[in-house]
Amino acid sequence: MGQESHAFQAEVSRLLDIVAHSLYSNKEIFLRELISNASDACDKLRYAALTQSELMAGDGELQIKISADLSAKTITIADNGIGMNKEDLVENLGTIARSGTAAFVEQLSGDAKSDVGLIGQFGVGFYSAFMVADKVTVLTRRAGEVDGWRWESDGKGSFTIDDAADAPARGTRITLHIAEEQQEYLDKARLRQIVKTYSDHIALPIYLLDGGKDSQINEGSALWSRPKNEITEEQYTEFYRHAGHMFDEPWHVMHNRQEGVIEYTNLLFVPSARPFDLFHPERSNHVKLYVKRVFITDDCADLLPPWLRFLRGVVDSEDLPLNISREMLQHNPVLAKIRSGLVKRVVGELKTKADNEPEAYAAFWDMFGPVVKEGIYEDQGQRDDLLALARFKSSEHEGWVSLEDYVGRLRDGQTEIFYVTGDDAAALKDSPQLEAFKAKGIEVLLLTDPVDEFWIPGVSDFSGKPFRSVTRGDIDVSAIAGKDGVTPPEDETDTSGELASLTALLKVTLSDAVKDVRPSRRLTNSAVCLVADEGDVDMHLERILRQHNQTNEVSKRILEINPKHSLIRRMAESVAAKGEGALGPDAVGDLAFLLLDQARIAEGEPVEDANAFARRLTSVMERGLA
Repeated sequence: MGQESHAFQAEVSRLLDIVAHSLYSNKEIFLRELISNASDACDKLRYAALTQSELMAGDGELQIKISADLSAKTITIADNGIGMNKEDLVENLGTIARSGTAAFVEQLSGDAKSDVGLIGQFGVGFYSAFMVADKVTVLTRRAGEVDGWRWESDGKGSFTIDDAADAPARGTRITLHIAEEQQEYLDKARLRQIVKTYSDHIALPIYLLDGGKDSQINEGSALWSRPKNEITEEQYTEFYRHAGHMFDEPWHVMHNRQEGVIEYTNLLFVPSARPFDLFHPERSNHVKLYVKRVFITDDCADLLPPWLRFLRGVVDSEDLPLNISREMLQHNPVLAKIRSGLVKRVVGELKTKADNEPEAYAAFWDMFGPVVKEGIYEDQGQRDDLLALARFKSSEHEGWVSLEDYVGRLRDGQTEIFYVTGDDAAALKDSPQLEAFKAKGIEVLLLTDPVDEFWIPGVSDFSGKPFRSVTRGDIDVSAIAGKDGVTPPEDETDTSGELASLTALLKVTLSDAVKDVRPSRRLTNSAVCLVADEGDVDMHLERILRQHNQTNEVSKRILEINPKHSLIRRMAESVAAKGEGALGPDAVGDLAFLLLDQARIAEGEPVEDANAFARRLTSVMERGLA
């Protein structure tokens, strides 16, 4: 074929530049990353050999070998796993094919110190080799294929690919040409210590060439198959990082063996940091499925529901057939029972955390609450348990509150759970729709996740108390006790006749822009606000749907006016005394549309015609100065 030169994908070049030039405080993790990749390659071969036994011919013991050459200043990591062909080399070592990569790279600022933290969350895999090497050579041959290949790069923008007769018979051999300032890693005792620290859990033997012979330097048994009392916290952490390609500490570890009709072992981890691809549209889970310690797949859609996709780890079944295909896993009754058991266990563990460690649980909810709430919408069987686990921001309390907390604080006369949806909790607290609630100290839940718009309609109530949006219908809180427990009398000021004239005039003027105009019982300080009619789509939901091109509709809303506001009173008095002409030529139209635009702005909506808004505002200001 002859040597070919290729440029790295732009995202890879950016990562390599940061990796090579940053002062990464823990460069020894390069060995962990390369061993992890070698382990994955062996797992893939073991799975492929279930249906193609010839792929294992001639070299049946899957293993990883490490050697260091002090004179050549090289470290070699070799495996006899699945190997790669030319296409694999271009795809795996020249691009980053993992979902969500583009979104991740967009977060890179160009500042090495801050970007290293992001890369730590993402994981750099093979490219971590360039933290210690100024050149990397890969010799590889894919199982079952004849041609061998050589990949080589100095990590500075391009790589070469060539035929390689000296490639291993099967698998991959990576040689790192160690940079001058990183030669501590050529010491075999150092390599042994790194493997013991980070890769002791790898479930196949890792050998170090020392004194002319290979010696195994790891335990070599599946970590999840060992008794819990024999596993240290550090071993759990390193397995989590290996299995999940994560760099943080696990927030919680779940290691259990289920025995009985269905037998399986799970070793699951809840991360302490939000994975970079948590909200990727694919919503894939990242828990590896094994059968009798044989790797099957790391993308089994039926193993866990999408709302638990933040979990990392492994599930090892004793009951699924070893030769099961990924296609046969779909709707498999054994897998369905495993899934049900895992969901119940995870929900139970989260409930225990919420009850016993509320501050730690609050940190979890900060990270993964929006994902868990997807389960309220999608998983009817878990709905009640997930509602109990859910936490919300509140108009009356700092931090997170539960629905149980909320119901326990209901005021005398309050029969509903009040909520408001929007993009930002601080902005919602200042929403005009909350004024009557704030005046009486009535708690309102502030829902700021897009998923809130979808689960709320499917949940009729909690503890017998229905959910009620404060932005829909004709809200009346007059029967609910105030902060002191007393229900205050209604304001006896009678402006009904004057207000009726103004209301009728505004209805006519704004007939093409609003559904109705009516006096408000929810406003105390603002002059106006917009609300949705009882059967209409919520305003925030409609905004979300428009942003995602799911609708072009702009529904007409109800304009509520505050009868007690000085502006509304003066307008009502003038119209009642002198009719429409009392406000001057064109004044009614200007004032009416300015009120409507004011309500739109308070709702976070843009004014429909910015030029008309500016003209009307100028006109009203001029009349005010006359």
